[in-house]
Amino acid sequence: MKQVLHLLVVAAVMLLLPRIIPGMAVTGWGPALIAALVLAVFNVLVKPLLFVITLPFTILTLGLFLLVLNGIVLWLVSVVVPGFAFHSFGAAFLAALVLSVVGMLWKALTRDVERRSTA
Repeated sequence: MKQVLHLLVVAAVMLLLPRIIPGMAVTGWGPALIAALVLAVFNVLVKPLLFVITLPFTILTLGLFLLVLNGIVLWLVSVVVPGFAFHSFGAAFLAALVLSVVGMLWKALTRDVERRSTA
């Protein structure tokens, strides 16, 4: 249930991002939900492979290249999902940055809720 709710939150953020990031387009809830699902799959299947390939860059930049890697994965999602598009890599990078912050907030909030429910 927690994963489904997280997927819906990511889709909602994806739907709102074109309002603040120029160069990004999402045509509705359908493409946003599909993009969130494809992003989850790519994060499990594609991102680890890209991480291993780009490990020297990640080490050289003290982990900051992971932000670029998130942008690349999000851009790949836009290639696969119709109705979800970026007009530049910069827009994909900014969207990945926002989605990373949302993901960190989500983990912090759900961890806090789990602690309260077990106490």
